[in-house]
Amino acid sequence: MTDVRPDRAIDLESNLASVLDGRLAAAKEASRRLARATTAEKDAALTAIAERLRARVDEIVAANAADLDAGRRSGLSTGLLDRLTLDERRIGAIADAVLDVVALTDPVGETVSGRTLPNGVRIEQVRVPLGVVGAIYEARPNVTVDIAALALKSGNAVALRGGSAAERTNAVLVEVLRDAISSSGLPGDAVQTVDDYGREGARHLMRARDHVDVLIPRGSAALIRAVVDEATVPVIETGAGVVHMFLDASAREDWSVDLVHNAKVQRPSVCNALETLLVHSDAAARLLPPVLERLEASGVTVHGDERVRELHPSAVPTTEEDWATEHMSLDLSVGIVDSLDEALEHIRRYSTKHTESIITNDLGNAERFLEEVDAAAVMVNASTRFTDGAEFGFGAEVGISTQKLHARGPMGLPELTSTKWIVRGAGHARA
Repeated sequence: MTDVRPDRAIDLESNLASVLDGRLAAAKEASRRLARATTAEKDAALTAIAERLRARVDEIVAANAADLDAGRRSGLSTGLLDRLTLDERRIGAIADAVLDVVALTDPVGETVSGRTLPNGVRIEQVRVPLGVVGAIYEARPNVTVDIAALALKSGNAVALRGGSAAERTNAVLVEVLRDAISSSGLPGDAVQTVDDYGREGARHLMRARDHVDVLIPRGSAALIRAVVDEATVPVIETGAGVVHMFLDASAREDWSVDLVHNAKVQRPSVCNALETLLVHSDAAARLLPPVLERLEASGVTVHGDERVRELHPSAVPTTEEDWATEHMSLDLSVGIVDSLDEALEHIRRYSTKHTESIITNDLGNAERFLEEVDAAAVMVNASTRFTDGAEFGFGAEVGISTQKLHARGPMGLPELTSTKWIVRGAGHARA
C-alpha cells in the first residue's frame, strides 16, 4: 500500500490541475467574447440574473440554511454567520443591486485621454476589460453575485473561490449566474468556481497566471495576507477594517451619539463598521456618558482604557491586542487622547488604511485630519458605514482596496478595467 499512495497523490494532483485549468481556460475564452459584447447584450444578461435570483429564492434560501447549520455546528463566529445569511429580503436586495449595475455607464471603450500629434498621428487611451478576474472570499455569498455582475458589465469573466462556509449557497448562485448569462446569448463559462476543490482549488487559482489576469481577496486579514504572500497572479489587495472615529474637543454631542452608534451598531460584521473610538480628553466627560450609554443599550461591549473606565466603570479593560483587532461584533475599543496629534499617531499605528472619521466643529482640525490620515476613505462628520460601493453610487462593489496602485477604496466598474493605447496613422513612419 505504501508504494501506491505517492502515485495516487500524483494522479489526484494531476486531475485537479487538468480540471481547473480547463475551467479557467474556458473563462479566458469567454472573456474574449465578453470584451466585444455590446452594452445591450451585457445588460440583458444582468437583467436575466436579477430575474432568476428572485425566481429561485426558495432554492437559494434552502441551500443557505444548510450552510448556516453547518456553520453553527463548526463554531463560526456571529459576525461570519451574519455575513453568510441570505433570506428573501437580502436576496431581493442583491437582485436590486444587479439592476443598479444595469443603470450604470458601461466603461468599456471610454476614451480616457487622446490627442493628435503634430505629425498627424492620432492617439487615444481607452478603457478595456482586465480579462479574467479571480476572487477569493469567505462566508459572503452576496459577493458571488456582486463580483459577477460588475465583471460582466465591464466585459470580464470571473473565477470564484467563495469558501467552504458558503459552499452550498454559492453552488446554487453560480448555477443561477451561468444559466442566466447563457439564456441571454453570452457564454455561461464567464462564471467559474473552484469551490469543489477547496483549499487546493484556491491555491491553483492563485498561481494560474496563464488564465487569470488579476486576483482580488476579500475577507479576514489572515486570508488577505495568505493570498498576497502566495499568489503569483497580480493581486489587488483589499484590507481588514480596523476603523477609527475621533471625537475632538469641539464635537457636537448629538452628532457624536448618533454617528458612533450608526457606525458600530447598524451592521457590526462588515469591514466599514467602527472598531476603535478615540475621544479628546477635553470632551470626554461631556461626550462619553451619552455615547457609551446609547451603545450599551444596543448590546455593545465597551473595551476601555484606564481613563475611559474612570468615567465608565462597566467598561472591560482594553489590551494591546484590542487596538489592532477588527472585532466584527458588538465590541468597541475606546480610548481617551489629549490632542489631535495623539489621535493621529494612534491611527497611524493601528489603522488598516480602510476608513477613518473625525467628528468636529473645528475647520482647521477637519482639514488637517483629511490631509494627514492615510486611508482609502477619510471622513468628516460622517459615519464610516458610508464606505461602500452602493453608497458611492457604484451599484455594488468588488471590494474595498486599501492599496495605492490601480485602485483605492470601493471598486466599481472603472476599477475592473485597464487601458490600452490606440494609434491611428496614415502611412506614418517615425523620423
